[in-house]
Amino acid sequence: MQGALLASQSLCILIFLFILLTHSAGFNKYYPPDYEPDKHKSLNSYRGKHALGDRARKIDQGILITRFELPFNIWCGTCDNHIGMGVRYNAEKKKIGNYYSTPIYSFRCKCHLCDGWFEIQTDPKNTRYVVVSGARQKDEDWNPEENGGFAVHDTEGKATPADPLAALEKTTAAQTHLTQVQAPRIESLQDASDHYNADPYSHSLRIRKRFRAEKKVAKEKERADDALKGRYGLPETLALLEDGDADAAKAKAEWEKGRQELALRDSRRRKLAPSITSITASSSSSLGASRPRASHSSSAKKPSASDSLRARILGNTARASGSLARPRPAG
Repeated sequence: MQGALLASQSLCILIFLFILLTHSAGFNKYYPPDYEPDKHKSLNSYRGKHALGDRARKIDQGILITRFELPFNIWCGTCDNHIGMGVRYNAEKKKIGNYYSTPIYSFRCKCHLCDGWFEIQTDPKNTRYVVVSGARQKDEDWNPEENGGFAVHDTEGKATPADPLAALEKTTAAQTHLTQVQAPRIESLQDASDHYNADPYSHSLRIRKRFRAEKKVAKEKERADDALKGRYGLPETLALLEDGDADAAKAKAEWEKGRQELALRDSRRRKLAPSITSITASSSSSLGASRPRASHSSSAKKPSASDSLRARILGNTARASGSLARPRPAG
């Protein structure tokens, strides 16, 4: 028993140590005993390595090893073999200058078919790559000027002969447009800006007041819609449309039409009620007078089934007509 307990305790300790080592291996680093944070700053400087590893072996010369993909087809200048667009090399990337504030980079690659080197540079001015040495580019550019278009990267432009009269006319038109169109427009925009930004507190107060009024109206409408949905058992997710003048007029016309039809129906019932009552009374009296004679006279025949059915229908009709003709209490 004691041996089993010791074995279970040892197993738990081993599992705990395994979990501890597993978590520490992924998140912690080994710091040697002679490591000094103030002196070495980082483990890379302690080991004498760069953070980029072997890619920075020429970083002291300003060269960084990077992955470069050929942007076009070229022929190697050493072995005269064709190298297709998209082939990747471990190129030596180096900054060689600037075009205004845009840096110009050079990529020096070694041909994979020979021992020759070729160099490609960026051209920010024309937004393209240029082969500098060691290879020649396959000319596949489409010239828009040869096909009736315009130069895409014509940064310099063609020099046009100076025309003093045209230059004067252009200057005068620009000055007139500036004084008659642009200046008044700028002044009106400035006045509008001053008007809306002169008293921001008053504008904010007025906007918040209007917002509160609109919110109050929306709350009242929502409360009325909820009451209407609860009265008629409509789903809460149903969106009710707003009442308009045309809808209100149409509903009022339908209500008036229904009211007139109901009044006409009641008047017809009132007219028919006295005649039905008189017919019922006469039929009941004739039946009452015939019954004693039939009882006393032994020679009279008994009423047939059709006569009894007719009498029963007339009696029911009389009772129904009497209830319809009865005046309703005033509400």
